[in-house]
Amino acid sequence: MTMTSKERMLVALDGGVPDVLPATTHFLMPHFLNTCMGGMSESEFFDACGWDPIMYTVPHRPDPARSEFYDPEQGEPGFLESRRIATDQWRVHSQSILGHEHPTTRYDFVTPQGTLSMTLQADPFTSWVVEPLIKQKKDIDLIGKYATAPKCDVEAVNQAAAAFGQRGLVRGYICCFDVFGQPGTWQDATCLVGVERLIMEAHDDPTWVHELLEILFRRKKVFVESLRGARYDILELGGGGASSTVISPRLFDRFVAPYDSELIALAHQAGQRIAYHTCGGMMPILEKVAAMAPNAMETFTPPGMGGDVNLAEARRRIPPNVCMIGGFDQFHFFKGCTAAQTRAEVRRCFEAAGRNGAFILCPSDNFFEAEPELVKAFADEAHQCVYEETSA
Repeated sequence: MTMTSKERMLVALDGGVPDVLPATTHFLMPHFLNTCMGGMSESEFFDACGWDPIMYTVPHRPDPARSEFYDPEQGEPGFLESRRIATDQWRVHSQSILGHEHPTTRYDFVTPQGTLSMTLQADPFTSWVVEPLIKQKKDIDLIGKYATAPKCDVEAVNQAAAAFGQRGLVRGYICCFDVFGQPGTWQDATCLVGVERLIMEAHDDPTWVHELLEILFRRKKVFVESLRGARYDILELGGGGASSTVISPRLFDRFVAPYDSELIALAHQAGQRIAYHTCGGMMPILEKVAAMAPNAMETFTPPGMGGDVNLAEARRRIPPNVCMIGGFDQFHFFKGCTAAQTRAEVRRCFEAAGRNGAFILCPSDNFFEAEPELVKAFADEAHQCVYEETSA
């Protein structure tokens, strides 16, 4: 039986065997679409290249009972941004700073008891922090007292899902901190403190680190508990800051798993699936991530991309009902090679991790450059990978 893209990926997410190997992406980056695909929209790309479509929708809503409102100073949300939630006691002001090589913006978080500030820079590919929000340990008190906690706009999600229909997966992510953050609790904290400092504080002042993580966890908990009834197919939690190329398995046990495992349990109670995202090293923490009981794990970055994943070993060590998403080396097989080599890499991934289902082929995180004929070969070959149960 031929499945729709949505059916195909949902079967894999639920640990089953679809009709053919699903092939999709984490995000489609605007730079790639504009420079490599002639300015195609995401929808046009999926149609032209044959990938199984995904759609991200991340609408937040204010809670009038908490005197919340949409931040009027934000402007139109950008790529994958949500509308910020403000109150009279939590406002964000931004100012462009001239004289830098890269566009630079300063953000002031204004509260009745003081102002916190952070500065970001950006290029056509990404953005990064040059001045972290949390500079003194007491700064977390202002965040804990005044920061808003967004809720999911369930109606908006369901409208978007209805319009998308059977076309593909509806994805979202657990709320990040305002302006710059990541879905996971520890990972969000790395954006606010700086990963090097947070690692040092985890050794020198673990009590303070747990206080910060608890503040961020409570904010995410509000969001997760608001997800009931939202027609998401999968929501992302995690981020690169908890990979084994950044922190040790011991730190993962102490500062990541206690918070994110509870968020996963709450998401399941709200009727939602969770994909735990780990871009970077995964092999030393595979069982630790799986023990948090996500529905899926990603991104399974291979050594050629700076990761450490052996797909076949990962599949043996991860419970068979947990879907694996990723594994494909987009750096070496989306440019500078032949279509035959791209197809061979697809087959390698399928044989290593996909033979028994519960696998969605995907580039191991984002990509910004690719040759059109190779991205077409990627999906075409994936959809020629059939299972013994369905090929008779």
